[in-house]
Amino acid sequence: MHVTAKPAAVPASPSPMVINCVAYRFDGKRIGDISLDDISEVLKQPDAFVWVGLHEPDGPLLDKIQQEFDLHDLAIEDAKHAHQRTKVEAFGDSLFVVVQTAQLVAGHIAFGETHVFLGARYLVTVRHGASLSYAPARRSCEHTPELLALGPSYGLYGVLDYIVDNLLPIVRDFREELEELEKDIFSDTFKRSTIRRLYDMQRDLMTLRLAVAPMQDVISQLVRLHPELIPDELRAYFRDVYDHVFRVNESISAMREMLTAAINVNLSLVTFGQNEVMKRLAGYAAMLAAPTLITSWYGMNFAHMPELNKPWAYPLIIVLVGTLVGSIYYFLKRAKWL
Repeated sequence: MHVTAKPAAVPASPSPMVINCVAYRFDGKRIGDISLDDISEVLKQPDAFVWVGLHEPDGPLLDKIQQEFDLHDLAIEDAKHAHQRTKVEAFGDSLFVVVQTAQLVAGHIAFGETHVFLGARYLVTVRHGASLSYAPARRSCEHTPELLALGPSYGLYGVLDYIVDNLLPIVRDFREELEELEKDIFSDTFKRSTIRRLYDMQRDLMTLRLAVAPMQDVISQLVRLHPELIPDELRAYFRDVYDHVFRVNESISAMREMLTAAINVNLSLVTFGQNEVMKRLAGYAAMLAAPTLITSWYGMNFAHMPELNKPWAYPLIIVLVGTLVGSIYYFLKRAKWL
């Protein structure tokens, strides 16, 4: 029995949680959209496989997927509850892969995760949280039927490659924002909002690094292991994804170092500016201390004071005070305190 595409008037995915459910032949050709109930009929054909895309499915829908593909209970249990660590696990003749996803939303990174079930005849992707649709990855795979003919594992490559490629623009946007913040970092006035933004960027990149770094181990396993599901012809493609993940991880590390340096430079400049102000205040205080000391002597109620009855005493004191203050100013100016 061959299952053909349904007419356009009949939706193949009545549930909004089912984004796509498509059948393919092992020659890389698309059979068409199918319903979840037709999956078992498609799998009866030896030359066909199914690619299902879900978005935040509920328990009954995952139970239906488990029945159709005979998935392991533990894998389904993990898929029902998000916030899983990045990993790849083998359950009999299938793989369960968890990877973290990220999107830049209003200047901050929003995180999600994708669960992937891979078998010899099926590929199921389950998206949770912040994640772009994998429709572009699916279209890219369909445009290369000679590789899609290798089976669902090529679809897994397409999804992983799409996830990793969406991480690089996030780091690039952060780098561009840092270049704009450099004007505030080196400005003469201190802005608390600049430090706060630098801290937020560093925190987001730290979380992103914790999400990306484990992906290297996952893809490394897909490169080396599981020959029953990943043919040798696809090893080079997964190695390419591994190289992209490595580059993203290196870019994140470099960006975090740049942010740390920017925060330290900003704080150093603020401290330097405060020291300059304190030096000026101390210099002016020294200039005021000299006349204050001299005039305080003459403010004491003693009957016998030097030059108290001399007519030139007052101008002499003024000249003495002016000379003393001027000398202090000169030496402070040479010392670059003023």
